[in-house]
Amino acid sequence: MRDSLRHFAAELIGTFALVFLGGAAIMSATFTGSQSSLLEIALAHGLVIAVMVTAFMRISGHFNPAVTIGFLAVRRIDPMMAGVYIVGQLVGAMLGAYLLKSVFPDPIFAAARGGGQFISLDITGTQAFVAELVATFLFVLVVFGTAVDPKAPRVGGLAIGFAITAGILAIGPITGGSMNPARSFGPAVASAVYEGQVIYWTAPILGGVLAALLYEYLFLRGAPEPVDHGTVRPA
Repeated sequence: MRDSLRHFAAELIGTFALVFLGGAAIMSATFTGSQSSLLEIALAHGLVIAVMVTAFMRISGHFNPAVTIGFLAVRRIDPMMAGVYIVGQLVGAMLGAYLLKSVFPDPIFAAARGGGQFISLDITGTQAFVAELVATFLFVLVVFGTAVDPKAPRVGGLAIGFAITAGILAIGPITGGSMNPARSFGPAVASAVYEGQVIYWTAPILGGVLAALLYEYLFLRGAPEPVDHGTVRPA
């Protein structure tokens, strides 16, 4: 398996940064009682994804099982390497969450559920599922349109970060705006609160796969893969 350790480390570090910095923004808002907390949280997540994708996109840059499984569905990554990516993402997410637990006071960590997400009592599980599915679908379309399509403008991870920010601003108040199973799983393990995990796994994965299939077979139609895109390969 080519460069598996390098890809594992990149996915671990990127997902660790997302969980630690995104979770820290959530806990800091809880700690200070900030009135603009949603915007701050959305920007924190979007900025960290933008810089991490830009830093690591030559190597990998998924940081999200929904993205990796979308790539797998259209055969842009082989199954063994997809497993390496996802394990790296989950380990990085758990490390980030446990470091948050060691940094923030226990009451703040508990109140913020480890920096994770929760589903509002004002919506049903079906509504939460649809919200996460649609937000992830749009996010993964942006990933394919900016990082996969060889004719796309080279803007690094900026557009991907904007997509995350927009998703959290849109659905953050009702689902937390996960769009990423690893982002929800790490804090769930560290806080031992697993509420909504079925939705946080199934909806983003389905949305990511649908977006990957749509872009691959409608917009790309077998275009060659950029040579700087790690282990992925053309369908």
